[in-house]
Amino acid sequence: PPGHGFGVPPGGAGFSGYPQPPSQSYGGGPAQVPLPGGFPGGQMPSQYPGGQPTYPSQISTESFPSYPVFSPVSLDYSSEPTTMIQGTQGTIRPAANFDAMRDAEILRKAMKGFGTDEQAIVDVVANRSNDQRQKIKAAFKTSYGKDLIKDLKSELSGNMEELILALFMPPTYYDAWSLRKAMQGAGTQERVLIEILCTRTNQEIQEIVRCYQSEFGRDLEKDIRSDTSGHFERLLVSMCQGNRDENQSVNHQMAQEDAQRLYQAGEGRLGTDESCFNMILATRSFPQLRATMEAYSRMANRDLLSSVSREFSGYVESGLKTILQCALNRPAFFAERLYYAMKGAGTDDSTLVRIVVTRSEIDLVQIKQMFTQMYQKTLGTMIAGDTSGDYRRLLLAIVGQ
Repeated sequence: PPGHGFGVPPGGAGFSGYPQPPSQSYGGGPAQVPLPGGFPGGQMPSQYPGGQPTYPSQISTESFPSYPVFSPVSLDYSSEPTTMIQGTQGTIRPAANFDAMRDAEILRKAMKGFGTDEQAIVDVVANRSNDQRQKIKAAFKTSYGKDLIKDLKSELSGNMEELILALFMPPTYYDAWSLRKAMQGAGTQERVLIEILCTRTNQEIQEIVRCYQSEFGRDLEKDIRSDTSGHFERLLVSMCQGNRDENQSVNHQMAQEDAQRLYQAGEGRLGTDESCFNMILATRSFPQLRATMEAYSRMANRDLLSSVSREFSGYVESGLKTILQCALNRPAFFAERLYYAMKGAGTDDSTLVRIVVTRSEIDLVQIKQMFTQMYQKTLGTMIAGDTSGDYRRLLLAIVGQ
């Protein structure tokens, strides 16, 4: 919020004082796995963004069963394979021959004297992993007895400041901080709550909940309850548990039964049994939900996303659709969010910064591919047309343009 100083939510510890989460904190969920060509035959459901067919072409329900299946091998949840896959799907990789002290010195020189050498800052931060940035921050304090974040804040302003500070927050802290900011003051930024809570892995969510408590001394679930209501509140509270089934094998019998139950809870009756949708979409694994969507479109001759649009409205509709979109193709969901953050007059810079930063080491490579496929222009082109100055330069450097 303007005038509020970036990074110190009321009652929260100062930005500089946060503890480092474990370095493997941003573990690899399904987000890291490349989806060959995204949707079958490179097409996608026309319903995806609020019913406008911005996608290359319509999709017939017949083409669903040929869905690329995630192989359980590539989804090993231990930390070894994820870092390997992570390296190939993020646009930012750890720099080789990394020297934290040297980088700290480059940043110190860039901020000393008259004017700030933004290019030097861009070159360092855009080419180091988050883990390396945490080490630079520590080296800076060791070498100069000063807080790098405070120094950067005094030199930068506006979007550039927000982007640099986001890059220097550990990922779990940045998610927790974004949720806190979304619920502060008058009004709530519901879309931020949906974007974070409905797309992260169990491990990520559990770490966010812990970090939210330790940093801001607040209970995330309580804050959500006091800031939201009704079926939307219930969905977010379910998401907060970080308890989705993550078994990667699909039970086709269950998919068939769930599809039937969803049909009977929605299209097949007058009114909607919201709790049935909540239960299935909040607990089933993403591959299982994908199988349920296939079974549903075979049975109902309509895809589940469009049924959700017909049965729900407002934020609970957005939340449920986000979960389904992530089950189908998580990078496509983020590509769509980025597109709408820049489309039309004015730019939603906070969303642009948040997605580019949070996905930069996970699946930004695939998000870029999906973006081009969905909108016939590259993410870089759109960012370049919508932003300016050092802010544009840094964003493009992260996106790898």
